[in-house]
Amino acid sequence: MNKKTNYLILFILSVFCFNSIHSQNKFTLSGTVSEIASNETLIGVNILIPELKTGTTTNEYGFYSITLPEGNYKIIISYIGFGDVIETIALTENITKNYSLAEASESLDEVVITENIERLNIKKPQMSVNALSSNTIKQIPVVLGEADVIKAITLLPGVTNAGEGSSGFNVRGGAADQNLILLDEATIYNSSHLFGFFSVFNPDAIKDLKLYKGGIPARYGGRVSSVLDIYQKEGNSNAFHANGGVGIVSSRLLVEGPIKKEKGSFLLGGRASYAHLFLPLFDIDNVAYFYDLNTKISYKINKNNNVYLSGYFGRDVFSINDSFENTYGNSVLNFRWNHLFSDQLFSNLSLIYSDYYYGLNLDFIEFNWNSGIRNFNLKYDFKHYLSDKIKLQYGLNSIYHKFNPGEIEPSTSTSGINFQKLIDKYAFENAIYLDVEHKLTEKLTASYGLRYSSFLRLGQKELNLYENDTPVIFNQDLQIYEKADPIDTESYSRSQTIKSFGNFEPRLALAYQLNENSSIKGSYNRLSQYLHLLSNTSSPTPLDVWAPSGKYIKPQILDQIALGYFRNFKDNLFSLEVETFYKKVKNRIDYIDGADLIANDAIEQVILNGRARAYGLEILFRKNEGRFKGWLAYTLSKSEQQTPGRTTIETGINNGDWYNTPYDKTHDVSFTGSYELNKKWKLNANFLFQTGQPVTYPNGQYEYNGVTIPSYTNRNEFRLPSYHRLDVSANYTPKPDKKKGWQSYWVFGVYNLYNRRNAASISFRENRDTGTNEAVRLSIFGIVPSVSYNFKF
Repeated sequence: MNKKTNYLILFILSVFCFNSIHSQNKFTLSGTVSEIASNETLIGVNILIPELKTGTTTNEYGFYSITLPEGNYKIIISYIGFGDVIETIALTENITKNYSLAEASESLDEVVITENIERLNIKKPQMSVNALSSNTIKQIPVVLGEADVIKAITLLPGVTNAGEGSSGFNVRGGAADQNLILLDEATIYNSSHLFGFFSVFNPDAIKDLKLYKGGIPARYGGRVSSVLDIYQKEGNSNAFHANGGVGIVSSRLLVEGPIKKEKGSFLLGGRASYAHLFLPLFDIDNVAYFYDLNTKISYKINKNNNVYLSGYFGRDVFSINDSFENTYGNSVLNFRWNHLFSDQLFSNLSLIYSDYYYGLNLDFIEFNWNSGIRNFNLKYDFKHYLSDKIKLQYGLNSIYHKFNPGEIEPSTSTSGINFQKLIDKYAFENAIYLDVEHKLTEKLTASYGLRYSSFLRLGQKELNLYENDTPVIFNQDLQIYEKADPIDTESYSRSQTIKSFGNFEPRLALAYQLNENSSIKGSYNRLSQYLHLLSNTSSPTPLDVWAPSGKYIKPQILDQIALGYFRNFKDNLFSLEVETFYKKVKNRIDYIDGADLIANDAIEQVILNGRARAYGLEILFRKNEGRFKGWLAYTLSKSEQQTPGRTTIETGINNGDWYNTPYDKTHDVSFTGSYELNKKWKLNANFLFQTGQPVTYPNGQYEYNGVTIPSYTNRNEFRLPSYHRLDVSANYTPKPDKKKGWQSYWVFGVYNLYNRRNAASISFRENRDTGTNEAVRLSIFGIVPSVSYNFKF
């Protein structure tokens, strides 16, 4: 504790050192920027000062602050899809100025990759970041016509998934569990509905979405691959409004309005699928459906204080013939308090609860199973706008984790199954951080920071002890890894610490402006991940269990570097981003052959620590304005893993050689475009091509005691066939000039237009008629038409 106190003191002293730079002959312009119709604050709005060739942007709560020398300045407030506000200000004292922007007439049809194509984006050191607006997500054709956040981000460079019907997403060759997914700052542990067919995010409720693939600021931590940061809307504090949609398999409705006009608002959004209601008409007893709820209350106490209460609740239900039922989902709740200490110091205090639950009812063998992870999180963040050259962000974060690895109980008193409770695990994760954005010269801008994270694995009822602390042993005669038998157990109280970890995580990003329209950028970051998703499938499933680092599992440590070239063409009509990256991860776990992860109370007996690496090139070319808008993305990359033997006599995994990870995709090409035919019709299309997913195939078989046993090649030595498809849709707005009252539009779509039967998997079996072995391809979707009706009032 003394060391951590010293770090905190040094951290505070550094803030005061920066603060001393501030000159007394400068004044601060600050305030908020919101939408005039709803009073909803806007994120990432440009506040530009042309005379000084400088500016700033609004934060996650619409607040801005910039300190300038005394003088008269033209101020330009600019945001894509909204009319600019231009005025002249005499800055002779500190000024608080709030702005309201009116939506431009054509903004309802805006389809661009970012909500804010910043005029400052060339100068800013931020790189490896993509943003998507709610409008963009809704325009992208998807399966069954349901707008989908996760499917949309897989069209960005460096982002893939494990195929149709799979959950999660992979970023720059990383695993799905290495992504930090935040909804209003709360952690989402499973981002999918119906095993990956839909995402848990309602596009109607989304205000801002950013995906950080590299150059990750120090305020984020806990995962080593990416951060998907999503904020919900605050709600309309001027008038009551509603919007929604009715589709083939699901519908949604979102309502918002004032609690007290211009001071408080509420938002309530719900979605549900109902295709299962029609299954009995076809004598199908199986059931699969989901529902979720988004809520938010916002209230402005006074000019310096705002409070927010937001939540999400979602559940999936899947059952087969009343003998198997699976229920799983996320629940989150977040109370936030924004406080403005001064026109230069903004703070946000968050109290967050997050829970992921998985339940299984197996009537045919008469038992129930449930597992999950729950945490309580305290965050306190500060943004300090020292001058037009230096901005600070600093804070602390503490998370208390409870892991329920599984609980088995009989579903009837006559089942003969005994109650079994796997041992709960507990941990305490803490971090302090400092981020600095520093304009070093007119052409060179830096963003640098430091995060210190610690992880305490707290006491539990029983902990296995092994000879030489080795839970996995190597059988030299059979050349295989086997479980070690515990030699004893040890019990700890909750207040005791089984194992502790601490890591410094430096971050650095630089941007050098070559001219007004182009720049080069570079970044380095180190991140630590203390949680591990135990899964031996290519994509996460609801049954996968989260486990903390501890005595036998080490935290993952990532180092990543990236270098990029960025250019705007023709006054931002076109833009180009080219990035190359290299990253390596220490302590990436892998599984011994035959590992059993389900209801395993000694998971350390089937895992080994290895390492991973990924590198590649990403290209993103965008057209941002005009009747045709869209982007073309290409990624060339490699993702590998290695688990060498711990001694010279051990073989390791795959003989200690590097092998492809399940999410290695050599080539990834995607195109997304929208063409405004006229006021009523808009045409949308996207095309996707990916190298096939790595898989392990059998290369022969042998008989042992009358049983045929397959033998396999090296791990992930082969690949599924390449994945590609073309999706199209058309938006029809019957009354495009109607801006008040009931407004509506139709979306007609076709997913997989040319009916490509992409392989989700390939299995091998014996043909009953011929007796020969054969390969069988499983495909999830062929061509899928859809139609949905969308409205607002």
